[in-house]
Amino acid sequence: MINLELPKKLQMAQQMSHQVAATVFRPIARKYDKIEHCDTPEELIPLGQMIKGMGGDGKKPESQSGGRASDAVNNGANMMQVLTTAEMSWGCIGLMLSIPGLGLGNAAIQAVGTPQQKERFGGLHCAMAITEPGCGSDSAAVKTSAVLDGDEWVLNGEKIFATSASRGDAVVVWATLDKSKGKAAIKSFVVERGTPGMEIVRCEDKMGLRVSDTAAIVFTDCRIPKDNILGSAEIADTAEARKKAFGGVMQTFDNTRPPVAAMAYGVARAALEITKELLQKEGIEFRYEKSIYNSTAIQAEVYRMEAELEAARLLILKAAWMADNKQPNSKQASMCKAKAGRVGNQITLKCVELCGSLGYGEELLLEKFARDSKILDIFEGTQQIQQLIIARNVLGKSSSELK
Repeated sequence: MINLELPKKLQMAQQMSHQVAATVFRPIARKYDKIEHCDTPEELIPLGQMIKGMGGDGKKPESQSGGRASDAVNNGANMMQVLTTAEMSWGCIGLMLSIPGLGLGNAAIQAVGTPQQKERFGGLHCAMAITEPGCGSDSAAVKTSAVLDGDEWVLNGEKIFATSASRGDAVVVWATLDKSKGKAAIKSFVVERGTPGMEIVRCEDKMGLRVSDTAAIVFTDCRIPKDNILGSAEIADTAEARKKAFGGVMQTFDNTRPPVAAMAYGVARAALEITKELLQKEGIEFRYEKSIYNSTAIQAEVYRMEAELEAARLLILKAAWMADNKQPNSKQASMCKAKAGRVGNQITLKCVELCGSLGYGEELLLEKFARDSKILDIFEGTQQIQQLIIARNVLGKSSSELK
């Protein structure tokens, strides 16, 4: 029997996150949308300290099931993350991504780090640097190199579009140990802020998420301790072992795609709620007992958007639930990211259209929500890449067989 009710513990976290979104994010969202390349918003500093004090500093527990048997149904850290992310994104995605102490790099540490590394780096605010000039969706094409020299790794290369890299305590960098060995040689490294040889060369001007910094980084003979490599430094020597090794690296995306999908869900829900309120003020009623075929064009449009949004929500919950229950969720993570990323952008744009001048102007946040939503269909894997991953899973094809 499927139970779609959330446990009380998760409901409380969801409600607290919504309160933060409503009372902290929404009132200052427009202010920081107009201030790009600022320092961490001062209003977020006590919020980051509070989250860290509550244990939300990136140290993700193995399970929050209260010690139940391994075959029990668990709703743990992954479910908590997508629920709270969706609620805070209802307020402002850019501000949520700017909270001190939280970063996408923390997901990589939890995915492939050793217990000691999770303890050592889990409390840091870690950005993640994967994308390079000429290397976007194809993560296996990473050119940034890491060479072991005594007790240190030496990094050389360039990274772009690294979220929170200029504000974070550290950056998780993807680099190759040996370009000739292909994707099996790609590893993750933690480079702490202030390390000689790592330079933030610019912060990007962007269409959306303007308060969230997006930086380009250059590594020039950047030396880091030998134990700053996440997981093992060994390069697999068989085809099966190479596939497994890169699969461990790619598990990072299985952890981060559902929260990104939750961001898309949250901002689309926010836009749809505002739109419905405006339409109701104009005398348009929403009567769900009537068939969609007996509704006006505007009513039918809203009903379809609500249905698409609910489908995205259920896919997100399934992907998170599978992660909490130690089930492989690569296909489901891509499905929820593809669905939510696409419909999130479609819904926010349609809401701008339905609300006319109010939607397009700055009196409301609708046009901001539309701008913010576009990146959610791009980063953490584009719509096209998600569909390719899903197709490989459904058809049982490898990356070499289906490109």
